[in-house]
Amino acid sequence: MKVSIIGGGGRVGACAAFALQCGGIVSDIQIIDANRETAEGEALDLLHGAAMTADQRIHVGNYADGADSDVFLVTAGLRRKPDESRLDLINRNLGLFNQIMESIKSAGMKRDAIVFVVSNPVDILTMQAVRVLGLPWQQVIGLGTMLDTCRFSSLIAEELSLAATQVKALLLGEHGDTMVPVWSSASVNGLPLTSVPGMNATLQERLYKRTKGSGAEVIKRKGGAGWAVAVAIREVIDAIALNKRTLLPVSTLQSGAYGVRDVCFSVPTVIGREGAIEHVEIDLWPKERMGLQNSARALRDMWSKVA
Repeated sequence: MKVSIIGGGGRVGACAAFALQCGGIVSDIQIIDANRETAEGEALDLLHGAAMTADQRIHVGNYADGADSDVFLVTAGLRRKPDESRLDLINRNLGLFNQIMESIKSAGMKRDAIVFVVSNPVDILTMQAVRVLGLPWQQVIGLGTMLDTCRFSSLIAEELSLAATQVKALLLGEHGDTMVPVWSSASVNGLPLTSVPGMNATLQERLYKRTKGSGAEVIKRKGGAGWAVAVAIREVIDAIALNKRTLLPVSTLQSGAYGVRDVCFSVPTVIGREGAIEHVEIDLWPKERMGLQNSARALRDMWSKVA
């Protein structure tokens, strides 16, 4: 499988390339970046480690070179400021994103190619990609709350001194201020997380607030996220490459799940070689369902200002 990383010279793109290289599933990693010298430096650095990772082609290219890509991973964009919400990025990033979408269209793409949006605000830009590219909804995926879900589960595990890989707790809806914690299905090794000693409403709220503020916390401390988002990206791409049919909280165009239509945000979605195969409407507590509908309204309101 060939993945072209647009913005691969930046922090998120470079970390994603490294995660994909270490994963060993993707056979061809192409880095596209406006700063070609930086892109060449990243590709060279990755190439230097090839003997101890996987047999892959790692190289710099352009949009025309990427026409045969199976996945276009879009990480290019301006960074969020510490006190700036993801939705505040829309006016600063939309122009750049439109140029990228037009470049992909102009260069040509395979009929079954998947466009995977990571740039923020990811839900709005995923909707824009659907509109500009005219692809079936299944072929346009946003990272959505994948990173938030990873952070959420990891922070819960740390707080309760549990194995992080055994904690499963979803965040759904917008990747941003209105994301919804789904405590109703949260579990540890198959057991209800809400029944674990110490897991009370006060702790739940504190963990949710810390997760929601994690992006700003990382930006303040080191300038921007990289490693965790790269792991989340790899999880999605591996599911596509191996046709794993993994249930993941990614952002796609909604067509009725939880009463939401015509907006992109995260619900449990089966991911495989075709991209987003189907949405799975799991049972939610009433307050969680209401939270999702509120999240959709917030995104729809923002979309109406840029559409």
